[in-house]
Amino acid sequence: MTPKAREPVERSHADQEAALDPRRCPEHGSASPLNPSQPKDADLSPTPHAASGGASGVTANQDTANPSRSRSDHSPYAEGVAAVFLDRDGVLNDQTAFVNKPEDFNLLPGAAAAVARLNRAGIPVVVVTNQGGIALGYLTEDDLAAIHERMATLLADEGAHTDKIYYCPHFASGTIARYANDCEDRKPGTGMLEKARDDLSLDLRKSVLVGDATTDILAGIRAGCRTILVRTGYAGKDGKAIAEPDHVVADLPAAVDLILTEPCV
Repeated sequence: MTPKAREPVERSHADQEAALDPRRCPEHGSASPLNPSQPKDADLSPTPHAASGGASGVTANQDTANPSRSRSDHSPYAEGVAAVFLDRDGVLNDQTAFVNKPEDFNLLPGAAAAVARLNRAGIPVVVVTNQGGIALGYLTEDDLAAIHERMATLLADEGAHTDKIYYCPHFASGTIARYANDCEDRKPGTGMLEKARDDLSLDLRKSVLVGDATTDILAGIRAGCRTILVRTGYAGKDGKAIAEPDHVVADLPAAVDLILTEPCV
């Protein structure tokens, strides 16, 4: 199913840090390993966050030199293009172990080939991942960068790539003071998706979010995206939010089958 525009649907369920609003991520970002003390998501509220554009994000090709530039100046895509947003842990990679260093990161079977299919179709692939483990001291942002370098290498080995990675390193109960805050970019907040929209000139209503947790799905719903829950990772059993996906499939390859063959309804 090629991402298709739709009317918004009302759901009944539905450092530089000192200079920044403590509820916003700085211009960097992260997702946490599967660990009761390394929570993946925290906000359970079905009420949408107010739209705002300061989400975390980091990729090799991110243009941060001149934040005053217009969308068309730094986006390689046409205005209003549809994208596929992917949660990381449990969607792209195995979530049975903590992902705190590069050697912990292993792609799920078929994940790289699925991303490559989206690449060949010309659909931007954007990773949006909570990384509360940084706030809890399990890894640093440098560690995360090394993990994402390994991810890029593993994807490239199969002819795949992501267009952008956004992460949120914050967690309200964190032990590292500068990250211990309630950040609106943390899913199910929509900040990372809104930042991607602004950076890449995306139309969120035409876009699809693929996730394994209810908080992923709620973030997509709040942002106006179509949503697909995969049965890998948490498989929607995290119990952290009330959110009904548009589709439920086995894994990322099955989600890409749906995205490329059927209209989103």
